[in-house]
Amino acid sequence: MFDIGMTELLVIGIVALIVVGPKDLPGMFRTLGRFTAKVKGMAREFQRAMDDAADQAGVKDVAKDLKSATSSKNLGLDRLNQAADKFEKWDPSKATKSRGPATSQMTAERAEAAEKIRAASAEAALKRQAAEAQTAAADPATPASPAKTTGTAADTPLTAPKTDET
Repeated sequence: MFDIGMTELLVIGIVALIVVGPKDLPGMFRTLGRFTAKVKGMAREFQRAMDDAADQAGVKDVAKDLKSATSSKNLGLDRLNQAADKFEKWDPSKATKSRGPATSQMTAERAEAAEKIRAASAEAALKRQAAEAQTAAADPATPASPAKTTGTAADTPLTAPKTDET
């Protein structure tokens, strides 16, 4: 209620010692203590009377209804908080759910389709290499791997060719 710190109490005590005197100071503090206890008792009694009046008027019921109406659970905020917590704890490198039968079937179908594509690509590459070998054998003036003037980054070698200079 009062914001009195230790230094303020010390100043009040020194002033009281000077004004009242050391002889009457203990009696004054005793009287002050009794007065403070009476004031606290009256405040406690007043607070109890106000609480009883509020109970009789139904304020607690209204407050309870208001709290339940605005609770985070009734507003759905608890589910939102749970979802946010799950998202914060989510680690994409760890699979948390097992795959269902439909997902497993789709995964198997996709793997099978990918294998077919790889096999077709490998077969086409072998045919192309055989055709290039036939062309190179038929025309010996053409180098085995012609130099490309245009292409993509995937067509260029990653390292420079090594030469023997000894």
